[in-house]
Amino acid sequence: MVEMWQLKPLLLLIVAVSLGALACTVAGDGGMPLVTPITKDSATSLYIVSAPVVENDQITNHLVLDLSGPIIWSTCPDGYVKLGCTSLACMHAHRFHPPNCPHTGYGKPRADNPRRCKCTAHPHNPVSGDTASDDMTEFTTTINATDGKNPVKEVSFVVATSCAPESLLAKLPENVVGVVGLARSAVALPAQIADTQKVAKKFALCLPSGGAAGVAIFGGGPLFLLPPERPDMMESLVGYTPLVKHGESPGYYISADRGIAVNQVQVPLDTPLVIGLSSTTPYTKLRPDVYRAIITAFDKATSGLARIKPAVAPFELCYDSTQLGSTRVGYAVPQIDLMLEGGKNWVVFGANSMAQVNDHTACLAFVEMKQEEAGYGGGGGGTQAPAMVIGGLQMEDNLLVFDEEKQRLGFSSLLLFRQTTCSNFNFTMAA
Repeated sequence: MVEMWQLKPLLLLIVAVSLGALACTVAGDGGMPLVTPITKDSATSLYIVSAPVVENDQITNHLVLDLSGPIIWSTCPDGYVKLGCTSLACMHAHRFHPPNCPHTGYGKPRADNPRRCKCTAHPHNPVSGDTASDDMTEFTTTINATDGKNPVKEVSFVVATSCAPESLLAKLPENVVGVVGLARSAVALPAQIADTQKVAKKFALCLPSGGAAGVAIFGGGPLFLLPPERPDMMESLVGYTPLVKHGESPGYYISADRGIAVNQVQVPLDTPLVIGLSSTTPYTKLRPDVYRAIITAFDKATSGLARIKPAVAPFELCYDSTQLGSTRVGYAVPQIDLMLEGGKNWVVFGANSMAQVNDHTACLAFVEMKQEEAGYGGGGGGTQAPAMVIGGLQMEDNLLVFDEEKQRLGFSSLLLFRQTTCSNFNFTMAA
């Protein structure tokens, strides 16, 4: 860790204004939303995007998606450009600090010129919990622009990222080189795309449930999924709910101000309940007090279903899946309603609530937060954890629209109801 680099306020203002003006002159030739496929790693249940790096002979970097990550980071090749600690990207990167990492300033003197400083960032691995210190840099990447139906052209633009040591890749899939942050930060990918492409500060995430790719669209819509006669999915969402803040976290949070229901019976809980969303948590995590209440309610609602005992860790309620009925939206088990601010319910059906752990066993895929998570839970600054952190399984085959301009989250409910999935975007380049 390094000492705070003393920055003069006037200099920062000049740099910020200058870089802001420069950004307007070097913006990409887009004006269209950008689209990228999302794949699911079967070994880790993490979600991955691929980004060709133009400067390195079209090397493709595979990066883990992190909804709570405020920066993009990866291992860096030799000879990368080091950003200065007075750069605007550096200042944005230091707005947020990972857990257990003290504020350590913007940078340190360069070895080749002690009178200048280079920016030091603190990339964080959301799976292992490890944090490192390394240089901020930038590179040119390529993503396809889209009309909402197909990719239509390649768009190249510069992104600010943090380098990271190889050791920070622990517990990530073997083929990835880092993490792409999607959080509410000026140096996360959605904000950088909005700035360079002059598109809306809005992105849609549709996580796949199997081997075929899901889709992410940055910069607004529309979004059409196969078959071709389907309407624009962005215009047919179930509803919107406000995005709320939770401590100092840059992640996305919503409020269940009317509580939670199991089998359409309200669970006795204090309201409102803050709910986070995490693409690096495989299954929804619940704070201990909330977990016990929901497990008790689900246990009661499924009293007539054949159980598997002992349950398969890390789950508490497991069932003989050969005895469970099957519906268009998964196993015939009680639905779980998150009754959100704004009056709409996010309904979790069997396809999202149950994890198939072997040929004859399916378990309720909700897990209890550990005590150390309940004290922090990604909330930042020692804030108590949110009541719930919705995990990847519960988001799969649901279209989620993160709208920073209107500070709201749009949600579709399970797409299986509409006889489509997140893997039904046509990634064939339009003629």
